Amino acid sequence: MDDPISRLMPLMLTGATVELRALRQEHAPALLDAAADGQLWNMKLTVVPGPDTIGGYIASALEGCAAGTVMPFVIVLRASGAIVGSTRFWKIDRANRKLEIGHTWLSESVQRSAVNTEAKYLLLSHAFDAMQCVRVQFTTDELNERSRAAILRIGAKQEGVVRHERIMPDGRKRNSVRFSIIDDEWPGVKTMLEAKLAR
Repeated sequence: MDDPISRLMPLMLTGATVELRALRQEHAPALLDAAADGQLWNMKLTVVPGPDTIGGYIASALEGCAAGTVMPFVIVLRASGAIVGSTRFWKIDRANRKLEIGHTWLSESVQRSAVNTEAKYLLLSHAFDAMQCVRVQFTTDELNERSRAAILRIGAKQEGVVRHERIMPDGRKRNSVRFSIIDDEWPGVKTMLEAKLAR
């Protein structure tokens, strides 16, 4: 049976401003530099690798990639070649042609810029147009108002709150908010994102 999700796992997705390149072990120093911009590893509402956790962070991502359930990327500014964050496809479900976009973080200096919008556009385009997904979901901390607003801005619909969905590194039992975009909605979302990026 043809499996577009396996067949079309990308090595690189390229936009006008950013490239999403497949995460490699050798990206560790540059990822740490990116996370140091704002000392993001101190954030309580999301998990960003720090000096003590970068090894496990990359190893876990690459194990998921080898298993076919994760496709992790570094986010690279095309103009400078600098790595400014990370994102990934994960929870890849071939049978039901769905996946989640998550584990996204950006250096403080590029937050609230076109970088996140274009990265999400590249991921969504690949998921719906190349992988033929019928559903792409997003999950964020109930307390993370900025992340929730950003997910809504890219056209996702809020579905509900998943109580005690995960335990955070500090031991807090996190309630998570689930959002999604489905294939019927993608043409409208795509047009909206392209208009935002053209401004």
